[in-house]
Amino acid sequence: MILPEGKQTMSGEDRRRAIAGRLGAEPVAASRLAEMFGVSRQVIVQDVALLRAEGEEILSTSRGYVRAGGERPTRVFKVRHSDEEVQEELQLIVDAGGRVEDVYVWHKVYGKVRAEMGISSRREAEAFMQKIRSGISAPLKNITGGYHYHTVSAAGEGVLDAIEESLRARGFLVAREE
Repeated sequence: MILPEGKQTMSGEDRRRAIAGRLGAEPVAASRLAEMFGVSRQVIVQDVALLRAEGEEILSTSRGYVRAGGERPTRVFKVRHSDEEVQEELQLIVDAGGRVEDVYVWHKVYGKVRAEMGISSRREAEAFMQKIRSGISAPLKNITGGYHYHTVSAAGEGVLDAIEESLRARGFLVAREE
């Protein structure tokens, strides 16, 4: 079950936000979502109905739920934090239903230096952190004094707003790029 760190249960609103964040062009079965969130399939069906009532464009297929059109809104956040806070930042985004598409920095000589990330779960965040901890490489943010940008996608603007507020509340957000 996917839970924010230190939480024993996930609220229905948090679960729906996370469900919306998991949906894209590839179908995800209700039974798989139920397993991921530790609830029944029927709870997932009800959550999807509530998401649709809130305006989320979710389609049912024979293989599971998909996002209508497959396009997810994105937002770029300029952030800054320590190496010790990288995992917290990633988890904050994915727990709210976001997907960290990339990371980039503006280098004074090389210009924009960008790397794909594609992190949409705590498991993927942990796998990324294992690579960093192993010493294979250092975070890209370290070449610009900790300042870096993330392109984040989500099911809707409301999810992106929640992510932005969480980053701001934690002190990671420097600016929202337009």
